[in-house]
Amino acid sequence: MKQLVFIHGRAQEHKDAAELKMQWIAAFREGLEKNGLSMPISEDAIRFPYYGETLHGLVSGLPPEKVAEVIVKGDNADDEERTFMRAVIQEVQQRAGISDAMLAEAAGADVIAKGPLNWEWLQGVLKAIDRFVPGASGASIAIATNDVYQYLYNIGIRDEIETGIRKAMLPDVPTVVVSHSLGTVVSYSLLRREGKELRWNVPLFVTVGSPLAITAIRKSLAPNKHPACVGKWFNAMDERDVVALYPLDKENFPLNPAVENKTDVRNHTENRHGIAGYLNDKEVARRIYDALVQP
Repeated sequence: MKQLVFIHGRAQEHKDAAELKMQWIAAFREGLEKNGLSMPISEDAIRFPYYGETLHGLVSGLPPEKVAEVIVKGDNADDEERTFMRAVIQEVQQRAGISDAMLAEAAGADVIAKGPLNWEWLQGVLKAIDRFVPGASGASIAIATNDVYQYLYNIGIRDEIETGIRKAMLPDVPTVVVSHSLGTVVSYSLLRREGKELRWNVPLFVTVGSPLAITAIRKSLAPNKHPACVGKWFNAMDERDVVALYPLDKENFPLNPAVENKTDVRNHTENRHGIAGYLNDKEVARRIYDALVQP
């Protein structure tokens, strides 16, 4: 008997885990229906480890724009955290094609003069992303970047997140793992470090909307390698999704064996990053289905 494990991304705090699981299942069903298929396993065999509250404490109660300001300003951050945040936001700026002229229009010419070492410059980039990149959210990028940093470098947060995922994985049970956004970083790190030792068997590892190839994130996880417990790795992205800056290909995330990439998803959600717009993709759903039914 195979099982399916969904590993969620960020922005899931204060939500009911059972309801979130049903939302993921509903989106997966939509993708299956596009193939003329039905759910191949019982819902009891679908596991949804939930860690939504773990990353919420730093900025609890603030609206997204204020959350982003707190994170970018970094009053309580050390130099490593500021460097990580700056590197990711600069890379998003370059990839999104935000020019100095756009930055000046969004945040003022004086912000450009202050340069990337100043928090107001970083805040200006987020404002420019809001203005000039359709569907993108500067606040979401800052919050997602902070979440990844906290997972990678805060041992307490990492342990709390990973504990729930370990409980969802069963030794020697074939398990298809589907992860989204921050969840792709968490699942890749954990599968690579512990999967073989804990006798996890993952015939298919699916990542969607993944920031793994962003330089600062990729380097933080180095040396990168294909998890020994994983058979095939399939990555899907919408090229308009600014969290998933790059495909996980040989140029941006070289592994052996290589990750298979699908870059033509048309994610219908507002920010092109939502899980519903990935799981209801016809090919993504078909790949998950095939891995679940194959002997």
